[in-house]
Amino acid sequence: MKADIHPNYHMIKVVMTDGSEFMTRSTYGQDGATLNLDIDPKTHPAWTGGNAQLLDRGGRLSRFNNRFGNLGLGKK
Repeated sequence: MKADIHPNYHMIKVVMTDGSEFMTRSTYGQDGATLNLDIDPKTHPAWTGGNAQLLDRGGRLSRFNNRFGNLGLGKK
């Protein structure tokens, strides 16, 4: 293996939006740095699935359904 090509991993503290914190290894900052999250994977819909619905007013989703809706994909 080549020398000096790998990043410097060290321990940092991650603070979630609810105040909980944990230690992990990372290349972020310096040893002992604190990373404060703005978006929490425990509560953000991108990770939890959320209850967001697709809103389309004649755009891509409608065009896709018009073109491929009769294929019956996903229907049981």
